[in-house]
Amino acid sequence: MTGSVPAAKRALERYYRFHARIYDATRWSFLFGRTDLVERVATWRSPANILEIGCGTGRNLARLARRFPRAHLTGLDLSADMLARARRCLEPHGDRLTLLRQAYAQPLGGEPRFDVIVLSYCLSMINPGWEQVIASVRQDLRPNGLIAVVDFHDSAWPAFRRWMAVNHVRMEGRLLPELQIRFQPLDRAISRAYGGLWRYFRFIGAPVLS
Repeated sequence: MTGSVPAAKRALERYYRFHARIYDATRWSFLFGRTDLVERVATWRSPANILEIGCGTGRNLARLARRFPRAHLTGLDLSADMLARARRCLEPHGDRLTLLRQAYAQPLGGEPRFDVIVLSYCLSMINPGWEQVIASVRQDLRPNGLIAVVDFHDSAWPAFRRWMAVNHVRMEGRLLPELQIRFQPLDRAISRAYGGLWRYFRFIGAPVLS
């Protein structure tokens, strides 16, 4: 498994080298629930430090910046091409923004410093390694922090699952159960897309006290 992780990272980098150019024009028809997730986070917290893992072209970070105008924002992504677009998108918020090009394979620092960590359609693409991402989030969150996730859940259609796998997405219903073990659920829902072609989920949770 160790040897497969760098290979998976290289495959994603190659994938987004092309898709960064068309991402915002094409993904709107798939990425449901992102605005709702941000609004629901606002009902629970007024965060000072926000991290988004897999920030992509920065559209969701810009949404977070507008909703939380006093927060410092950190965006992390593996793709240099996606981050180049994020910098342009987030230029108005540059004085309170940090962008990092790296995989999220371990916590970012020795001390937890984030009030909210957001993952928007990111975990389903980290194969292998998604379990380590969830564990690292737990360590990077402050004790009263929140994880906020919106992502693909599952599909009853094998052909669609195979097609999504070509695009590095696994839709097997495995993410939500793990999140509910690691974090105390505060807000969760599973919704249908396109009449049930697939389902996506929303999850907001607080660290489980050990």
